[in-house]
Amino acid sequence: MNNVLEAKNINKHFLKPKDFHVLKDISFAIKEGEFASIMGKSGSGKSTLLYILSTMDTDYTGELFLNDTLVTGKPASELSRIRNEHIGFVFQFHYLLSEFSVLENVMLPAKKLARKSNKEIEHDAYEKLSMLGIEKLAKQKASRISGGEKQRVAIARALINNPSILMGDEPTGNLDSYNSDNVFNIFKRLKEEEGLSLLVVTHDEDFAKRTDYIIEMEDGRIVSGQ
Repeated sequence: MNNVLEAKNINKHFLKPKDFHVLKDISFAIKEGEFASIMGKSGSGKSTLLYILSTMDTDYTGELFLNDTLVTGKPASELSRIRNEHIGFVFQFHYLLSEFSVLENVMLPAKKLARKSNKEIEHDAYEKLSMLGIEKLAKQKASRISGGEKQRVAIARALINNPSILMGDEPTGNLDSYNSDNVFNIFKRLKEEEGLSLLVVTHDEDFAKRTDYIIEMEDGRIVSGQ
């Protein structure tokens, strides 16, 4: 099975106020269809690592590969395209545009990629919404739906460009246990039915235990995993 994502000897320093070695020699890979979680205390470097893996932070040493292609060192414009095309991202906060409809929110990344006509994008957006059981909300304003529904819309938006990998930064951090379960089951279904790779930073031990494996971080190092 191919690696969707591979990190080789990733190191990162914060230089202000003084040199702080935040990530130390991080190496691991995520294969096609794997569902991994990253755990560790606050300050262990989890979110910092995720921002590097998602190509949003380029200030590091080491190498990052996406679908066996080296992305380290590519210009910002190309990274933006790679990110939009290959990486779906779900945050703790849904970051929906409240004045837009649910449908319009889901369509946004595909419009940015500009590979398909508006009609095709709308069709894809409806497909993702119905996959998540919320197509009936399509025309609702994003501000009018519940927290659990908003997170599902955020997942649909992350999936609109059919990414190679879905990354989550505490995607259940703001949800009650019922909605957290819902999100986990959606992720598991995406892995099993769509063959999607997933990498999720979480504090929720119950969530992490149900993933394929846990990458445990401590003081900027991986201490166990895979």
